[in-house]
Amino acid sequence: MTPQHTEEYDVVVVGGGPAGENAADYAIRGSDRTAAIVEAELVGGECSYWACMPSKALLRPLDVLDAARHLQGIRGPLEPDPAGLLARRDTWVSGYDDRGQVEWAEGAGISVVRGRGRLAGERTVEVTAPDGSTRTLRARQAVVLATGSAPVVPPPLRDIGAWGSRDVTGVTEVPARLAVVGGGVVACEAARWMAALGSEVTLLVRGDRVLPRAESFVSDLVVAGLEASGVTVRLSTGTSGASRDDVRDTGVGRIHGGPVTLRLDGSVELEVDEVLVATGRRPVTDVGLESAGLTADDVAGRTHGGALPDWLLSVGDVNGVAPLTHWGKHQARLVGRLLTARAEGRPDPSVPEDVPVPQVVFTDPQVAWVGPTAAQAREAGLSVETRDAAYTSASGAALLRDDATGQARLVVEQGTGRLLGATFVGPDVAELLHSATVAVTGRLDVETLGHAVPSYPTASEVWLRLLEAEPATDEV
Repeated sequence: MTPQHTEEYDVVVVGGGPAGENAADYAIRGSDRTAAIVEAELVGGECSYWACMPSKALLRPLDVLDAARHLQGIRGPLEPDPAGLLARRDTWVSGYDDRGQVEWAEGAGISVVRGRGRLAGERTVEVTAPDGSTRTLRARQAVVLATGSAPVVPPPLRDIGAWGSRDVTGVTEVPARLAVVGGGVVACEAARWMAALGSEVTLLVRGDRVLPRAESFVSDLVVAGLEASGVTVRLSTGTSGASRDDVRDTGVGRIHGGPVTLRLDGSVELEVDEVLVATGRRPVTDVGLESAGLTADDVAGRTHGGALPDWLLSVGDVNGVAPLTHWGKHQARLVGRLLTARAEGRPDPSVPEDVPVPQVVFTDPQVAWVGPTAAQAREAGLSVETRDAAYTSASGAALLRDDATGQARLVVEQGTGRLLGATFVGPDVAELLHSATVAVTGRLDVETLGHAVPSYPTASEVWLRLLEAEPATDEV
């Protein structure tokens, strides 16, 4: 269908998730410039409805419950309430209604355009609405790609109607037996809440540890926590095939047919009622890049510059730098400020190099890290030492749970003493991470950090134990 008319905005953002919202907001904030967000689904994106928010809504009650079960002075029995967990999830995703997000956007002066957007040449986006009609948007200044990522499903599991991350966060029908394929963040977190909802969960991990990008000691602690919650963890177990009778499209979060038979390494078979595939995601780059003479490789690893023309930028998962909501929002703020400076005739703002990426995994125990692991730093050619301490060596951490366990590590550059990275495993370590992020970003050294006095008795005392620990240079 031929587009009926062209609408002009200063900035057009393709994708209405957190990164796209922030890019549009920061690009026009405090000005009379205009911006439009093009979104084919719910404004607010994957994070708001299918990832960060629903998963943490499901997991936080389990954190409180696990702590209460392990504190003397609280009477039991204490058990999860599956209906209550799902109701809390539904509250946090606003019943899968994006009116609140749209109201925010419009209040910020951002127009919301419903439909699927694709580049159609320089500064031009063609939008196909749900009814098939099309409209053309033209950006006077820039187009920002914020199209996110999509799940990767290995060939052996593509024809069985397996669950993806949307199904497991949007679960409404709890399978009696669930196989989770993968050993990353989604797999480990989802295994935990599905077990709490009543599934008999088996976690199938191809590698020899979960969370392989974290420090090596993390896996043992997380696996022990998963097993304590009733999850069966099978490491070094690949999935070579699967079969299912009566595959049905029953809707998000419902069992998609009959029982599934998985063929595992060594000709072993496992029968389950549903399979969650959590084996990674890929950037969504099929957005008409060819119309501007570009390829997906031109977008990979950058927000702007390089092969990208001045009028095209990217934020969030689409550029693959770090598929994390907070990192996408950080990129979006930088891009928004860049566009503002250019619109006002000012030089491009400077950006610090080597900004560290923080990450939290809401398992039990929690895992939090920022910067490179010791192995990653050495692979990058750096000479480093590690400083290790038990998390419960801090009395404030030991007070959090009567049986608290955990481990912490600093990665320090030899010679300069500069902090490069930090990892914490234990109860509530998510709230310790920002102090480490500030220290790494600020390029602080351990001598300076030794003068930052933690309050007593708090978990932050673990910093003292780490700074006083005997440095080690061997790989652990």
